[in-house]
Amino acid sequence: MAMEKTWFGQPRGLTILFLTNMWELFSYYGMRTLLVYYMTKELLFAQEKSSFIYGTYTAMAYFTPILGGAIADRWLGKRNAVIIGGSVMALGHFMMAFEPMFYLALATIALGNGLFLPSLPSQINDLYRADDPRRGRAYNVYYVGLNIGGFMAPLVCGTLGELYGWHYGFGAAGIGMFIGLIIYVLGRDYLPPEIRTRVARAPPTAGERGDQRRVWWLLLGVGLAATIFRGAYEQIGNTLPLWTDMGVDRTWGSVVIPMTWFQALNPLLVISMTPLLLLHWRRRADAGRETSPARKMAIGAVIVALAYLLLATLDGFAGGERVAWSWLLLFFAILTLGELYILPTGLGLFARLAPPRLGATTVAAWFLAIFSGSLLAGAVGALWSRTSHAGFFVLLSGLALVAACVLWMLDRPIRNLESARRNLPAEKNASADAGGTLEKNP
Repeated sequence: MAMEKTWFGQPRGLTILFLTNMWELFSYYGMRTLLVYYMTKELLFAQEKSSFIYGTYTAMAYFTPILGGAIADRWLGKRNAVIIGGSVMALGHFMMAFEPMFYLALATIALGNGLFLPSLPSQINDLYRADDPRRGRAYNVYYVGLNIGGFMAPLVCGTLGELYGWHYGFGAAGIGMFIGLIIYVLGRDYLPPEIRTRVARAPPTAGERGDQRRVWWLLLGVGLAATIFRGAYEQIGNTLPLWTDMGVDRTWGSVVIPMTWFQALNPLLVISMTPLLLLHWRRRADAGRETSPARKMAIGAVIVALAYLLLATLDGFAGGERVAWSWLLLFFAILTLGELYILPTGLGLFARLAPPRLGATTVAAWFLAIFSGSLLAGAVGALWSRTSHAGFFVLLSGLALVAACVLWMLDRPIRNLESARRNLPAEKNASADAGGTLEKNP
């Protein structure tokens, strides 16, 4: 381990995974940015039909990983799943350039995403030993890559699509996916070796079956908390723009700040705040005061609750007047800090608690929480026009606090489980990870 080659203090494989996912998110968000505009302005679909297609597509993009994760774990392996899934997604993006293939293109992208999405982040855990203190923070580094891709996508794909033609924007998304695949293939020597089984594993003992049930119940609890949290968090793309448009004074001198610019604040803050937060966590870990994952997630949910409570206070005291846009900057700063505590940590927790040989499947379950949380956010957002804005923000704050309470209650059981795993003999740990006789496939 002392001779390990690193980039920026982390295994080189993390950079490969980081860049691969960055370009995949560039392609996904680039196409998604143009999708509704393309359907309403080019294909002349009604707004209701366009919204239904958009909602169905985004929901399926986070549902197919459940099936794709199982396929990767049982048959393809993670590396093959990433390459096949990414290739299928790139094909789907290029198919968007042909109007008759519109529906087929959407289905192709969603299916490819099912293989790609759970198989890439589930490789992060394999880069580190179980006792490596860098492992938990690695998911925050990885999360920056997601936001860099999400930030670039509207600027590149959106500009090309609006100014030069829709197909140029879709083509740029496909090129982004292709670049990600090239990075992944060229960097495969830095990635963790896959472990496959040559001999069938002995039937699990009663104790092992009980341990796996315990793991799944804990993951279900974390997933439930994440679903509740996203019911509040996802309003930044749903009802918050409505409040920004009607409740925020966006003038800066003689200039009116475009509403969409505020949507770029979140990824920008993620990129800028993550290094400082990682430095803070590293100092705490070096001092022996590292916060457990579930408690860290609970803290993040409380911070997000405070962010929405700030909006409720501002709207309540505004008395129908618009509030200064600088308050919105403060809101996004607080919200993003909470997001960095909970979302990347949750992804890492699912990967760490994954039962043997089910790494991709377990990570896919985390994306299923995004699916269910997005549906909850839509239902919660429907209350926007039925209550006062201040009352609505108080409701969102309450949802985040409920999620924090659930996570806080799960903290001790999760710590006990991880402690028990660390105390297993090394031989038993290795056997459990592989599920039988080991065979490394470079």
